[in-house]
Amino acid sequence: MSTISTATSSTASTTASANTALQQAAQSVISGSTGNSSLDVSSLVTALVNAKTAGQSTALTTQKTADNTQLSAIGTLKAALTALQAGLTSLSDGTMLSKFSATASGSGITATAGTGAVAGTYSVNVTQIATAQSLTSGAFSATQTLGTGTLTVSVGGKSMSVAVNSTNNTLSGIAAAINSASGNPGVTATIVTGTGGAHLVLNSTTTGAANTISVSVGNLSGDNGLSSLGVTSTAGTGSGASTITSSGSIAWTQSTAAQDAAFTIGSVAATSSSNTVTSAIAGVTLNLASAAVGTTQTVTVAQDTTSQASAITNFVSLYNTLVTTMGTLTSFDSSQSSSAQGPLLGDPTLNTIKNALSTIVSGGVGTGTSSTNLASIGITLQADGTLQTDSTALNSALQNDSSTVASLFNSKNGVAAQLNNSITSFVQTGGVIDTRTTALNDDLKSIAAQQTTLTNYTTQLTNQYQAQFTALNTLMATMNNNSQYLTQLFGGTNSQGSLSANKA
Repeated sequence: MSTISTATSSTASTTASANTALQQAAQSVISGSTGNSSLDVSSLVTALVNAKTAGQSTALTTQKTADNTQLSAIGTLKAALTALQAGLTSLSDGTMLSKFSATASGSGITATAGTGAVAGTYSVNVTQIATAQSLTSGAFSATQTLGTGTLTVSVGGKSMSVAVNSTNNTLSGIAAAINSASGNPGVTATIVTGTGGAHLVLNSTTTGAANTISVSVGNLSGDNGLSSLGVTSTAGTGSGASTITSSGSIAWTQSTAAQDAAFTIGSVAATSSSNTVTSAIAGVTLNLASAAVGTTQTVTVAQDTTSQASAITNFVSLYNTLVTTMGTLTSFDSSQSSSAQGPLLGDPTLNTIKNALSTIVSGGVGTGTSSTNLASIGITLQADGTLQTDSTALNSALQNDSSTVASLFNSKNGVAAQLNNSITSFVQTGGVIDTRTTALNDDLKSIAAQQTTLTNYTTQLTNQYQAQFTALNTLMATMNNNSQYLTQLFGGTNSQGSLSANKA
């Protein structure tokens, strides 16, 4: 109704202005016909054209503005709906209510619960953590030139070959060649220089007893210490540490042995090549650090009520944002002009959506005596359509009445699942929002076509009137000149013509 009222008022104003201009143009014709002045052709043409087209032009412009305003409002509504739907995902598919948290009682162990975790407590005793092997060669002169040959470097069953020639046969040159090799199996090399000389240090990039480092030297020429870079590592048995054997006269030392993490879960002994343990407790990841060695800790797996409360609170917040948005789009104030009202006031599309969603949040899940609603976990519907959360009641329900929460948010017909399905039907292709948007866009196309037709008609009418009144202006000017000439000859009401003065 507000759009029609605004359009009518605007059209009436335009028509009044056109009539005023037309009256002024008419006076121009009268003045020209009485010889007082020539016609103002430009103003006359403009006035006549506007009188015929201004009302329609204003009506089209007003309708275009109204359509664009409603399109923008529909877009705002859709954005609020999709934001709510995104926030519902973990509640509608059931994943949030099956989420668990895991905590350890001491230092050096952190635990994370994932898919497959179940509630329980576990006693974890760590005797050693997994380490990556580190080897240090004997001392060499920092600038010592070694022989040439081929180094075969292996880690955990993978190996690469490094050619040592006259361009890189120094300790630093060999370290650079190892680090840049394309087939590097997982070892880094560096040079550490101490009081005794320079040392080649090799580090495995992967923890675990199986990832030991070995270096063999082949195609040796002009040894000069190159053979002493050979070293053989042997993995320890069970959870034991690795050992090494040097090949040359300059012995290697093992700075850190390669070993697996060793621990017990209750009475079950286990090992892991990594300190990130994923297979010991189903659905739980344990991260071990050195501070855990020699301690027995309790790992507790329980429902993650903190994350669940956060997800439910976020759902309430997003729902309230949607309700507030719909309220703004349908606002009404009788003391204000129609242009100040909400762009979707009385809109059937918005009303359909609002009623459907409010029915879901105010209704129950289940049937008969087993039916439950949001109020049972501390979420109540307010008079303005928003939801209010009692955090104490919500947390109590999550901790002490998980079955009620699970029923409310089950993935089949829970509150979140119903809202998700309903929103999908609204925003999908062919839904009420898509249908409404398509209708508005079609109307805008029609308006654009009508405006083009009106522009062409205006141009045609302008050219026609311009030609007609230019010709009339010329004719009137000629008639005025003839009238003046005849008056000079024969005289007028208050004058005597030249012919009448020369009587025979």
